[in-house]
Amino acid sequence: MDGLGRRVLVAAFDGWNDAGEAASSAITRLREGGDYETVFSVDPELYFDYQYTRPHVATDGEGRRTLRWPEATLLRPARATRGTQLWLLTGVEPARAWQAFASEFIDLALREDITGFVAIGSMMSDVPHTRPISVFAGSDNDALRGALDLERSTYEGPAGILSVLGHVAETAGIPTAALWASVPHYVAGHTPSPKATLALLDKLEDLTGAPVPRGDLATEAAAWEASIDAAAADDEEMTEYIRQLEHTRDTWDSPEASGDAIAQEFERYLRRGGDGPTKPGRDDPRR
Repeated sequence: MDGLGRRVLVAAFDGWNDAGEAASSAITRLREGGDYETVFSVDPELYFDYQYTRPHVATDGEGRRTLRWPEATLLRPARATRGTQLWLLTGVEPARAWQAFASEFIDLALREDITGFVAIGSMMSDVPHTRPISVFAGSDNDALRGALDLERSTYEGPAGILSVLGHVAETAGIPTAALWASVPHYVAGHTPSPKATLALLDKLEDLTGAPVPRGDLATEAAAWEASIDAAAADDEEMTEYIRQLEHTRDTWDSPEASGDAIAQEFERYLRRGGDGPTKPGRDDPRR
């Protein structure tokens, strides 16, 4: 079967792999835009450190106090439909027993006849908020890269749970891809980042062919960008920094840009005191 097939499991987690809450918000949009039912949730005692990820106390609609524990859950569409179906794996990145955690979910995916796996994440990068959010789309699967025109990651270093799940899925014979949005690192105070969430959902739809709900994300993304514009307007140093990032991005995106031109622009940027066009996160696939 070419591509990811008709039952695609999409995974995103709160935590390390979720800069600007872009990835977890994308899963939330998918979940709220469809009709899903729970297939399985892990036992939180096995995988979470409650001093690191604490349970939450809340009050329900009837005024009763409730205690919600950290979770990781597999969801499936409640109704069968034609075309590609998106299954969801979402929750909090586990604190321990990652191999058992990944094996538990991928074994379940095999039993449910999942045909493809897509990990979605987001990372802080040296990119301008005023330009389209770039999304790295990659795969270690040779056939999948050829069928879907994906890149091969060259990253080496510490990995997050998405990388572990992807590795286990690929080893089990489930073709695997990854989508990573680059979130401007200077907008940490403007979380969540709906513009990055929208970019991930757009790319997910292109990759899988499944219709993806976006709701009012375009409006939220425009308001997010405007709020950063307003903050930068009162900060000359930030305005100049954004201008430098825009120039670097435009040079890279221009049709006439060559490898030498990009390298020269990179060197000029470094001489101006920048850290480079991308500041890799701990699970950055492009590093």
